[in-house]
Amino acid sequence: MNHPQKPQSPAYSRRSFLQTTSTLMGAAAIGGLSIERSAHAAGDDTLKLALIGCGGRGSGAADQALSTKFNIKLIAMADAFPDHLNSSLQGLKAKHKDKVAVSEDNKFLGFDAYKNAIALADVVILATPPGFRPIHFEEAVRQGKNIFMEKPVAIDAVGIRRVLAAAEAAKAKNLKIGVGLQRRHQPPYIETIKRLHDGQIGDIVAMRCYWNGATPWVHPREELQKQYGRELTEMEYQMRNWYYFNWLCGDHINEQHIHNLDVINWVKNGYPVSANGMGGVQVRKGKDYGEIFDHHAVEYEYADGSRCASQCRHQVNTWNSVSEAVVGTKGSCQVDRYTIRGENAWRYKSDDEKINPYQQEHDDLWAAIVNNTPYSEAERGAKSTMTSIMGRMATYSGKIVTWEEAMNSKLNLMPDTFTWDTIPKVLPGPDGMYPCAIPGKTVAL
Repeated sequence: MNHPQKPQSPAYSRRSFLQTTSTLMGAAAIGGLSIERSAHAAGDDTLKLALIGCGGRGSGAADQALSTKFNIKLIAMADAFPDHLNSSLQGLKAKHKDKVAVSEDNKFLGFDAYKNAIALADVVILATPPGFRPIHFEEAVRQGKNIFMEKPVAIDAVGIRRVLAAAEAAKAKNLKIGVGLQRRHQPPYIETIKRLHDGQIGDIVAMRCYWNGATPWVHPREELQKQYGRELTEMEYQMRNWYYFNWLCGDHINEQHIHNLDVINWVKNGYPVSANGMGGVQVRKGKDYGEIFDHHAVEYEYADGSRCASQCRHQVNTWNSVSEAVVGTKGSCQVDRYTIRGENAWRYKSDDEKINPYQQEHDDLWAAIVNNTPYSEAERGAKSTMTSIMGRMATYSGKIVTWEEAMNSKLNLMPDTFTWDTIPKVLPGPDGMYPCAIPGKTVAL
């Protein structure tokens, strides 16, 4: 997981910010439908790409798409913020001069900008904060586009159900869908898990996975307001500091730890039936750290009775590990190190170990698009996202949560409307601190 800082842009007033986004959105709405007809025009084998969400991961995904061997051109971009879009465009142009052709008319800003950018493309990258993913995925499927969407694909069960429904519609339209769980495209992981599925360590009876590391970026309100020369609305502040709010991120168990949980689901060829756990905020406290926990520990149970011990932690000067391991009746496997111990000891050794999985996942998706081969990672991406959401439900509530309870949850974390003056559902108290879940009191379903 990498969230590079973006260069600062010149300060601009809130009035000019709102006027700029409204003007561009309006212009796009006028011309969107007619321009849509030009996407992948007859006789032109160039695949037209749109980037929705121009932050660090979105820019990285666009870079990887443009780095494939296929004839691709980035022709549209959309983001909530002009500085994000312009910084991303500048970086992509510097690296892919001949593959980036985003005119001023095709730079879309605001909450509805995604619709116009999607309309111009054959393939779209969805890389906004995860809370918006179900909305954007539905629209891209509705418009009949091939899609790469970053993980996680939702932040609550309401969003998961929307993604699963849209995934079925995508299959009916023969759309190709990639999800940014790149370990699934990493040769050492693929070979290691194939051996586990072939029984090289016998029946798998226990698993564990960790994402214990340091706190990622944070954008303090005071620094943001100094940078932009004005006060931010609460909506804009939360979006610029999105990692720390559940409606945007889903907590770091969802945004980061999903990678490790997805590996365990892959090993088990299934999803957990229940979860119980604990977590809280011990170290990372302050007005700019929102409502998420700084540690989670979850025990997931699978249908065969085996259990996975899961940890994720954002605490400085503590033991770090991003890894997965399993124990079987005939041996054990350090999955992230591609090593089997026991009577069938083995270690992956190949130059393929050097393959960049972030690049490989795009190579695989674009090959499927060009060759029109079946390709859909949406369902498993949604269910691994649901695994992490279920874990959060367990740590926030302090209760055992079953898969059925989690999947049927009616808790909707998203705002009812999206404007810069919308009041989010979670607000700071008089002391400036945001409320965090309290196990035993918080209802997480």
